[in-house]
Amino acid sequence: MSNKNTRVVVTGFGVLSPLGLDATTTWQALIAGKSGIDRITLFDASAFETKIAGEVKGFEPTNYMSPKDARRNDRVSQLAVAASLEAVEHSGMKIDAANEDDIGIVIGSGIGGLTTLFEQTKILLDKGPDRVSPFLIPMMMPNIASAQVSIALGAKGPNFCTASACSSGSDAIGSAYETIKRGDAKVMITGGSEAIINPVGVSAFNALKAISTRNDEPQLASRPFDAEHDGFVIGEGAGILILENLTHAQARGARILAEMIAYGASADAYHITAPLETGEGAAMAVQRALDKAGIKPNEIDYINAHGTSTPLNDRMETKAIKRVFGDRAYKIPISSTKSMIGHLVGSAGAVEAIICIMVIRNGIIPPTINLTHPDPECDLDYVPNVARRAKVAIALSNSFGFGGHNSVLIFREYSEE
Repeated sequence: MSNKNTRVVVTGFGVLSPLGLDATTTWQALIAGKSGIDRITLFDASAFETKIAGEVKGFEPTNYMSPKDARRNDRVSQLAVAASLEAVEHSGMKIDAANEDDIGIVIGSGIGGLTTLFEQTKILLDKGPDRVSPFLIPMMMPNIASAQVSIALGAKGPNFCTASACSSGSDAIGSAYETIKRGDAKVMITGGSEAIINPVGVSAFNALKAISTRNDEPQLASRPFDAEHDGFVIGEGAGILILENLTHAQARGARILAEMIAYGASADAYHITAPLETGEGAAMAVQRALDKAGIKPNEIDYINAHGTSTPLNDRMETKAIKRVFGDRAYKIPISSTKSMIGHLVGSAGAVEAIICIMVIRNGIIPPTINLTHPDPECDLDYVPNVARRAKVAIALSNSFGFGGHNSVLIFREYSEE
């Protein structure tokens, strides 16, 4: 039954990123200011304009599924299943016949199984239509990560995918949050997954002039809010959260990591790839989230910025934050963790939401590395280069996607009151 007063809490999470194969390893590298960006190894990128990316290193899918299932899953699904297994284990929840109908899944992906599509297109052109795999469609669908996690875990509640480019992961979490609020599930396994480091993905973003070509210095390539920012760095990975109805979490004795208190969204209605330069659309999403949370701008202690390292986005986001927060904008610590892991596209918002929760729990804000020559139009406190200890009770996470999608999540320290 729908109840606007239903509280939604986070009880577990899992991460695979360019900095590690689990959430703890990723977090430790983030607060150490390490970069996960390096030369591309997933394919021969020597002929490409961009030769660098944030790859999930050392990932072995058969550690999370059978060899047969691994062959029948695109990397995007493999990563999602791996992160979901970590998240469920972290939450201490057992999925069985008693609760499987009350557990739903929403996992976002901006692009889906692009590697499978690329490989099977090559087979079609080289060997003919009768050699195309019968698994092409089920491996490339954007919703397949959500479906495969359901199959792997046995969760039978509401199950769907959000596909809103770089906002996909945040929109998934927002949709999962609202699914619990309206009473359609007691638990949601939610987040995002993306794996597009392949020839078509890199060449397509090169054609858009969207990604960095600082190939000789990979670790220095992602530089949000810096005057030398020349484009984002493609990353891959997955971030999965366990969201629960508070009453359900308490009844099973769950450890509560944080509370989710709002999801706000808007559209620029402006351009397919460029953000609205004034920041109006992004500011609207932030304001909607604040209004829905019932909190004032001065209550936000930390912002995890979308912070892509593209001049257009970095300047727009700075304007959007000023538009909402006024003079307080200069007092809020803001960081872009994309400076270390790159842009995980459909999973970016999910991993960054988890980072916000870890900031709240650990009292440490990861830095924005490579911020050595600030863009004059980006003059806020971006926690440059070194992590900072700070008490963070409420954290806000921004995600902005191609097509003009703006999505904002707010988390706070859990208290029983």
